[in-house]
Amino acid sequence: MKRLLFLLGFGGASLLLAPAAQAQRTDSTGVKPQLNTAPPGSAPRPAQPVYTPQPTVPAPPPVSAPLPSNQQYDPNRPSGLDFPNRPGVAAPPPPVRKYFIYSNFGLGYSSSYGFGVFNASVAPALGYQATDRFAFGPGFSYIYSNYSFPNSYRQFGYPSSLGLNSFGLKAFAQYRVIDQFFIHAEYEVTNAQALAERQIGPQQVELVKVKRTYYTPLAGVGYRQQLGERVAADILLLYNFNNGIDNYGNRTSPYGQPEIRFNFLYRFGR
Repeated sequence: MKRLLFLLGFGGASLLLAPAAQAQRTDSTGVKPQLNTAPPGSAPRPAQPVYTPQPTVPAPPPVSAPLPSNQQYDPNRPSGLDFPNRPGVAAPPPPVRKYFIYSNFGLGYSSSYGFGVFNASVAPALGYQATDRFAFGPGFSYIYSNYSFPNSYRQFGYPSSLGLNSFGLKAFAQYRVIDQFFIHAEYEVTNAQALAERQIGPQQVELVKVKRTYYTPLAGVGYRQQLGERVAADILLLYNFNNGIDNYGNRTSPYGQPEIRFNFLYRFGR
């Protein structure tokens, strides 16, 4: 009986000690499991976020505010960057300058049978470039002519030389047809001095200056050679519609037939 009671007591003690021994057992990694000591029904507290300050970004300028002077918009540089000229990309055309000075200068000398004629002329004009092809403007001209006579004519009352002055007002127009070829037309009214002989004896004459007004329309073609953005040189071949001789043997126009000119052009303004 005593042995039976001992066995029952030893078996109950083994049952009570088994859970404690199971709790003390560790896993294969050797890490002892941790027990949850939180009160029943409470959730674990999340970790607090760490605050990181953000960099300050400046606000963009208002739309109406102008850009700095070195950052103004350029239609030829929409990206704001400069690139070297690339093959196949043409440079923008130069600006069309509206005003230009147009003039020609002339020097000439001719002689025949002892008679000599020296001519010097200048004819500046102010032009306006109305379109890329059409231009017009007013101008004036000045011509100095000096006649020299042979000594044998002294006995007839001729002087050794005599100078004449002529002043003219004109208007011109040009139209570029193709490339650098253009049509030129002008009309000039010239207040000129001319020579006239006055009989003062059986074999004596006197040379006098008489005033004449000449009306000269000119028209023809020209070619322009650009020497730079502002400067150009022209050659013109013009037909004189008033080519004749008056009652005194003088020409009815201060210009020849045909009239060949070499003009220079200088552009200014915009």
